[in-house]
Amino acid sequence: MIKHFSSAALLLALALTATTSSAHTGAHDIDGFISGLSHPFLGLDHLLVMLGVGLWASRLTRLNAGLTIAAFLSFMASGAGLALSGLTIQGVETGVLASVLIVGLLLSVSLRLPSLLVIGLLAGFAVLHGFAHGLEMPLAAAPVDYALGFLLATAVLHGIGLGLGAMLNKHRFGLRISGYITSGLGLYLLFNA
Repeated sequence: MIKHFSSAALLLALALTATTSSAHTGAHDIDGFISGLSHPFLGLDHLLVMLGVGLWASRLTRLNAGLTIAAFLSFMASGAGLALSGLTIQGVETGVLASVLIVGLLLSVSLRLPSLLVIGLLAGFAVLHGFAHGLEMPLAAAPVDYALGFLLATAVLHGIGLGLGAMLNKHRFGLRISGYITSGLGLYLLFNA
């Protein structure tokens, strides 16, 4: 019981200290790796989606969960590469915020959605989040170090989501409630951006 409480307390502390703007300030430019590592933890939008992807993947077999997370990380790296190449995508921040709402909705439904639909959505979200990470890279940061940092942080958040999902899957409405909370926060973020 204490272990579950500690996990919930840690997640709550992360959520309360993260805001959508704190990951996008460029205030943590001391080192590319550290800057990249901190970025997903400091933005509530990034934090919720990365945890949500892990929660969603916890419904899958181990192999499919691993493949989903590996694909997410690959698409995220591609999105960052697109941003660093100078490509412009309109509405990235709105797309990132909308991804919070949609990941919450994916967690909320008990329907088995077509795998290709979910994979397509997650790939799109990964590209958008990666693009946002690439745009927010401090000018003095080494791109590879920065990317390794945010990819590692994302993998850790996915892993935390998988672990929480394993616990929540034991309760009938555990994942659904997390989806409702995530969707609610997604709506709040969208309307307060």
